[in-house]
Amino acid sequence: MDNINKMLGIGQIFRLLAIQRVLLKHGLDELVFTLHLFRSARWLQRLLPWNWFRKIEESMGVRLRLALEDLGPIYVKFGQLLSTRRDMLPDDVAVELAKLQDKVPPFPGSIAREIIERALGKKVEEVFHEFDETPLASASVAQVHAATLQDGRAMIVKVIRPEIKKVIARDLGIIRILAETLERYSRDARHLKPTSVVEEFEKTLFNELDLMREAASASQLRRNFSDSEVLYVPEVIWELTSRDVMVMERVSGIPVSDVPALQQAGVDLKWLAERGVEIFFTQVFRDSFFHADMHPGNIFVQPGEGGHVRIMMVDFGIMSSLSEYDQRYLADNFLAFLNRDYQRVAELHIESGWVPSGTRVDELEFAIRTVCEPMFDRPIRQISIGTLLLRLFQTARRFNMVILPQLLLLQKTLVNIEGLGRQLYPDLDLWATAKPIMQRWMDGRVGFGAMLKGTRETVPYWLNRLPQFPHKVMELVDRLQDGRFQVDLKSGEVDELRREIRRNNRNNIRVIVGCALILAALIFYLISPRTWMISGFPLLPLLLGVAGGWLVIKVLSEL
Repeated sequence: MDNINKMLGIGQIFRLLAIQRVLLKHGLDELVFTLHLFRSARWLQRLLPWNWFRKIEESMGVRLRLALEDLGPIYVKFGQLLSTRRDMLPDDVAVELAKLQDKVPPFPGSIAREIIERALGKKVEEVFHEFDETPLASASVAQVHAATLQDGRAMIVKVIRPEIKKVIARDLGIIRILAETLERYSRDARHLKPTSVVEEFEKTLFNELDLMREAASASQLRRNFSDSEVLYVPEVIWELTSRDVMVMERVSGIPVSDVPALQQAGVDLKWLAERGVEIFFTQVFRDSFFHADMHPGNIFVQPGEGGHVRIMMVDFGIMSSLSEYDQRYLADNFLAFLNRDYQRVAELHIESGWVPSGTRVDELEFAIRTVCEPMFDRPIRQISIGTLLLRLFQTARRFNMVILPQLLLLQKTLVNIEGLGRQLYPDLDLWATAKPIMQRWMDGRVGFGAMLKGTRETVPYWLNRLPQFPHKVMELVDRLQDGRFQVDLKSGEVDELRREIRRNNRNNIRVIVGCALILAALIFYLISPRTWMISGFPLLPLLLGVAGGWLVIKVLSEL
């Protein structure tokens, strides 16, 4: 305890005492006795006076949710993050934590006005024709006000809470120390790595404190869907946006969860559910940049004339992206799952590097089959993609898979999209809607077309480096000639070494010639493809490319 006192400030010590009081109030003192350090003294829990007459009826998940709500907004957000870690938490606890609502009392509009004027360097009346000091919404990090620009355009103004950074620093310090203590004294906690969860939470929180980051995310998403007739992303007013204030176009529509209102407006719910799935998977696979907080409160539907409908998206504080490896992991796994090719699923986990390379494929395959096969008792359209991904994570975690935050955000968002889609249209087939998008992504990365595209992108680099190639070769030869080698080998070994050197030299020449032929074919084709056309077919570049490819493949086959 002395060490903890040295690490905490006076304010944090009082806050820690308040946390202990809340935990006792909700009967969560039992969590302390689950630690390895206190497990042998668990009988002491029954001796504590407050446990003599107290009867606990709520589940652990309910009590934990109520305690986090009492502790305040930062702990509510931490609970929301934990709810996405279903690979670590029991299902009942994760479900309860997902119910946490990030709603706190608003701060006065006069203070919001001061923050805006300080950030923009102008009076509010100079910037806005109207500004409503009564907030539209209030959350733990920021609150939103309605406003109208001088030209009459309707806007929302998002303002960071005053003194929120101090509150976050205080509570994060406590959460971090508690996580370190858990990891030090609990074997189970060490497996769950609570300090990594806290680090992820800290990064997420401080990202939300920078409204320039949220504005940039909104602009990127708007640009990605600038040609879309279905999705509309509001415009950011950059000249009125800073780290603490963001001004964005205000959009209106029917909340996507208001099914009766959508039906009354004549919206085709099947169409709406399928378009929502398409939009999400397009973000994931086409753009590798997706909205990771697509719950019903952030999606609106705007019916138009002639039956035209647009989906409006807001709140871009939580966005994520996937690397090409992540995308391939998802697409390959989903497609292999549809084919019930569990061996391929296991191989993909190992090939992608998520599972250690020494893992036995047959053991991982058996574990995945045990989890996935029971799902096929129902029609494929009824199988949850989010649940499937979660089961894969849980299974692979037993084989020491390290699950990256972006994949967890993706899984959480998938669950939201599925739930919303089936609320709109219960017979929604997510697989049928998502498979063409995944298949197009796969087709774009394999085959001759993908190779040609990749080559087009790298040819400028090759051409830039080509003049240096002879110099580099001569430099290597000079270094070999100037070197001094001491060789003490038997005659047979020397002969074998000579044969190996001659074989390597031949292979090197073949590779150089093969690559030169391929490069020449690409240069001929890219510079003037029509010059080499015979009956509409680029004959000479093709012959050069085939010859070069054959030489390279021949060398590779001999290795």
